[in-house]
Amino acid sequence: MVDIDKYFKPDLSKARKRTKEDTEYVSYELDPKYQKIGIGKTYKIQTYGCQGNEADSETMAGILNSMGYISTDNEKEADVILINTCAIRENAENRIWGELGRLKPLKRKNPDLLLGLCGCMAQEEKVVNRILEKYDQVDLVFGTHNIHMLPNYIMQAHFSKERVIEVFSEEGSIVENLPKVREHKFKAWVNIMYGCDEFCTYCIVPYTRGKERSRNKDEIIAEVKELVQEGYQEITLLGQNVNAYGKDFKDIDYTFGNLLMDLDKLGIPRIRFTTSHPRDIDMRTIEAFKICKSVMPHLHLPVQSGSNSVLKKMNRHYTKERYLEVIKALKEARPDISLTTDLIVAFPSETEEDFLQTLELVKQVGFEGAYTFIFSKRAGTPAASFEDVIPETEKKERLRRLNKVVNDGYLESSTKYVGKIIKVLVDGVSKHDENILAGYSEHNKLVNFKGDKSLIGKIVDVKVTIARTWFLIGEALE
Repeated sequence: MVDIDKYFKPDLSKARKRTKEDTEYVSYELDPKYQKIGIGKTYKIQTYGCQGNEADSETMAGILNSMGYISTDNEKEADVILINTCAIRENAENRIWGELGRLKPLKRKNPDLLLGLCGCMAQEEKVVNRILEKYDQVDLVFGTHNIHMLPNYIMQAHFSKERVIEVFSEEGSIVENLPKVREHKFKAWVNIMYGCDEFCTYCIVPYTRGKERSRNKDEIIAEVKELVQEGYQEITLLGQNVNAYGKDFKDIDYTFGNLLMDLDKLGIPRIRFTTSHPRDIDMRTIEAFKICKSVMPHLHLPVQSGSNSVLKKMNRHYTKERYLEVIKALKEARPDISLTTDLIVAFPSETEEDFLQTLELVKQVGFEGAYTFIFSKRAGTPAASFEDVIPETEKKERLRRLNKVVNDGYLESSTKYVGKIIKVLVDGVSKHDENILAGYSEHNKLVNFKGDKSLIGKIVDVKVTIARTWFLIGEALE
């Protein structure tokens, strides 16, 4: 019988708490005793989930490289495998459990392999307990608040040959100067804040990511300046709720809109950001779309539902009318703005009338795309206990009807670009044809066209010739 109480496990009740204490700012520096641990060894990081998880994996890669490890794509050769997880939906977690089972034979063949689980799943009590009881192949578990302590954890696990389980349930700190191995050479993630205080009733993120806490603006500006000097073409500012940036500052009046305007002056060609919350978007941010050349004319603004009664039960802190006011202001500031969103169907208590209001909102706004989901219960959230009486067949039917409207919007928005010349940042070759280049327009439309591979990483003019539902086809003009 495993003694699960001897480990430093997450505590959901602690993760719910929010205090008025100031955020602790920490400067990272690798202790010399960790610098050679990884020499002659390799690692592999498997990332699941959002852009925030991808950014965290870049940091973990940077830390491991500084310890002497070398990245490998071959898991059979890896000395360390870290699985960076997502907890937003149940099927995401089920995928991780399957992956841990698949990796178990590797551990049998190589007992010295360090297999670690980190990210949002690690912040959940039930997950850590299940690992301790059923997944003895996992050597290391740590959460989202203590990535900077990875060298210590690896050293402990490597030399003690015992499991290391350390997950903090605190509100979270800010750790600067963390090394990174960026996945792309011309597009970069830039964290500007961490955590979430919205507490939507269906969402586990406020418990896994801690309180809203903003990075110092000077640190962000310095990071972006360095990226400009290195030739990066695009940055995406990250946060669970970027529109809340700066609202925790006590000594200055400096919010997300101010940050966008300051970053616009640095010469980075493109600025994007995610994720936004309708309650916290303010006029400074909306004004940035109008006056900032580098802020791209695309905004992903999750609405979740078009019914006020459902929005209230979701604890979204805004009404349909308020959301539409924000959309109107955005379109007045930037008439060509492309809008996308998130939508949940079959939330407990959603009636047919509620659902019809969502369909109407989608048509009224004219979204150019959406991520759509059937409500998924997350243990530990209030909505997990809500009575759910909607039949599964009805849930699937509502999703089908919603997707039909959303896809019509996709195609309609794509069609308006036919015959126009748009600017495309070339990501690489198409997944389906190495002779075709693929990249994204300013409005975040996927564009495929023929061109020389020397264009990868550059912003090029493309004339759109054909519109498909999910992508555009064009001809390069250079």
